[in-house]
Amino acid sequence: MPCVHYKFRSKLSHDTILFEGVHITVRELKQQIMRRERLKLCDLKISSEQNNEEYTDDEALIPNNTSVVIRRIPAVGLKSTNKRFVNNRPEPSCGSSQTVGDSSPVSLDLLLKTENLAEANASEEDKLKAVMYQSSLCYYSSR
Repeated sequence: MPCVHYKFRSKLSHDTILFEGVHITVRELKQQIMRRERLKLCDLKISSEQNNEEYTDDEALIPNNTSVVIRRIPAVGLKSTNKRFVNNRPEPSCGSSQTVGDSSPVSLDLLLKTENLAEANASEEDKLKAVMYQSSLCYYSSR
């Protein structure tokens, strides 16, 4: 049965794709490899192992018993799933860190129960103590 041997650039061993006919198109080979390896949201670059020639045309024919090297690349047109959170609060002005409308600093007991420590009106030392306490709650909870 006709086959193409492929390996990912990062692997040491070859795998085999079986097909009907004398040759297979690059598109069909990519589809079979992606289905077999359960790859999603990526594209594949295929190049010949013998001469490092890259198959750029999806309609190019790959002959029987050829060995190819596969490289995964991100699919074109997809947005990154990396989410970065940006804090949009204004920078403090020069001088005093308290503004006219601010109340007195929050006590440590109240700070331990505060969800948003970044905007709490407390010293950095108290905020750090609250972070350390809150982070250990999941390990030492009574539940």
